[in-house]
Amino acid sequence: MNVALFFHVISVVVWVGGMFFAYMALRPVAASVLQPAERLTLWQGVFGRFFPWVWVSVLLILASGLWMFMLLGAGNAPVYVHAMFGLGILMMLIFAHVFFAPYRRLKRAVAEQDWKSGGAALTQIRKLIGLNLALGVITIAVAMLGRLAA
Repeated sequence: MNVALFFHVISVVVWVGGMFFAYMALRPVAASVLQPAERLTLWQGVFGRFFPWVWVSVLLILASGLWMFMLLGAGNAPVYVHAMFGLGILMMLIFAHVFFAPYRRLKRAVAEQDWKSGGAALTQIRKLIGLNLALGVITIAVAMLGRLAA
């Protein structure tokens, strides 16, 4: 259980920490100092490096979470564990949508130098990453407060 918990937590740190950095630090600076072509090219490159790590994190979070869930026994798991599971699945679905829809449009727009379409795709990605970041923080709060209350 300790090994599973380690992989679970480190994967959450990578995913949620990466979203926090991108949303709170990189995004405002990129928006203020880069022209659209440079900004969109930067984001395509950043996501191209970050998203494979997110996929690994998602798989590890899901596998380790299910493993720990089975060890607890699904019927015996506290309510906060079920809440974490539901929020985690929602976050994973949002990420999959980002990856397969607006990120794909961003890559195509950058390749075609269609900065208007790229900007629209990046705006959608920004909003969904903001939502996922909020859900990630809520999930962490549920995990920590739930453990304390249990």
